[in-house]
Amino acid sequence: QVQLVESGGGLVQAGGSLRLSCAASGTIAGISNMGWYRQAPGKQRTLVASITSGGSTNYADSVKGRFTISRDNAKNTVHLQMNSLKPEDTAVYYCNAEVWAGILTGKGNYWGQGTQVTVSS
Repeated sequence: QVQLVESGGGLVQAGGSLRLSCAASGTIAGISNMGWYRQAPGKQRTLVASITSGGSTNYADSVKGRFTISRDNAKNTVHLQMNSLKPEDTAVYYCNAEVWAGILTGKGNYWGQGTQVTVSS
């Protein structure tokens, strides 16, 4: 069983910063892509940023230059540094990971429980 646990959400004023963290635990043989998605009320869940095991990153256009994704392969963690936050960044942020859990379980796509980020104007 693989679990992803997020932390670091909260309430911040526009222009402020937050750092989200996500730790994967359980039966993990390897993790390929890790990423952050967000879902605002009444909207679909969308990709914010992703990072491969080799460190290649991808960002949504709306967060380029403001958000930075990073990971620690040894600790199975991924982080999202969010700067210059805007009210439109308000959403529940979800951690995602593609995990190889061994020969018996195989590869799976896992989600965290979500953490609320609220940016006030």
